[in-house]
Amino acid sequence: MTTVLYKNIDHLATFDDNRRELKDGAILIRDNVIEKVGTTAELAGEAAVDDVVDWSGHIVMPGMVNIHHHMYQNLTRVMVQDEELLVWLKTLYPIWSKLDDEAIGISARVAMAELMVSGCTTSSDHLYILPNNCTLDATIDAASELGLRFHAARGAMSRGQSQGGLPPDNCVEREDDILKDAERLIGAYHDNSRHSMNRIILAPCSPFSVTPQLMKDAATLARSHAGVHLHSHLAEDLFEEVYCHDIYGMRPVGFAESVGWLGPDVWFAHSIFMTSEVV
Repeated sequence: MTTVLYKNIDHLATFDDNRRELKDGAILIRDNVIEKVGTTAELAGEAAVDDVVDWSGHIVMPGMVNIHHHMYQNLTRVMVQDEELLVWLKTLYPIWSKLDDEAIGISARVAMAELMVSGCTTSSDHLYILPNNCTLDATIDAASELGLRFHAARGAMSRGQSQGGLPPDNCVEREDDILKDAERLIGAYHDNSRHSMNRIILAPCSPFSVTPQLMKDAATLARSHAGVHLHSHLAEDLFEEVYCHDIYGMRPVGFAESVGWLGPDVWFAHSIFMTSEVV
């Protein structure tokens, strides 16, 4: 076991149940897990530790958590600014269709570095466009290299324009391939232990870019593995409300319920167009 004592912290915000804020704080870490928090005097009596670090002049608080990100979009974030969602997507889909593993890896490292220097220690990444045989592996490697606790969301689009969806056909995948790769990622990387540094999330993109069957199959697959959660966009634009009404005869939240996507193992992003009765 490796132990490290960080002491002489000018200001330690614990965010515990009592919201203690300690002057001259100290933290004892054992095998990368916080074991004790207190003042330097309170932890001075601890048994010999492997390393002692003087953090005088520092403010320490728990790391922040980022629950939704599209790291690959770092590559195009200066483009198509101040436009509505559909214009933005339709303009960028052709550019994103040229992504490769190198680009995904570079954008992930940039995004993760930005998050970490801003105080974020845990992040998800919703990577839903995987052209040219791209995989999530490059993002998982980047998180491991940088030391970021990572929830890699295996996104997907399967319903292209020829099938009534929004994305062009060269940006979508076959649903059998999506599920096969999701199973591979879970087997290779998912760690459901308490202090895991990496978990896999299943994350079909949106009601207008996948089929109901993929949503159902993803939910079944996720719930057959402990700790594999579900994530998607929902109710993020009025276009989606009209789309769900015209195609499925219901609103977005009703669609999510119809495919088994409401529950404690599901979270949605950008849900700004929800009615009061749904909330």
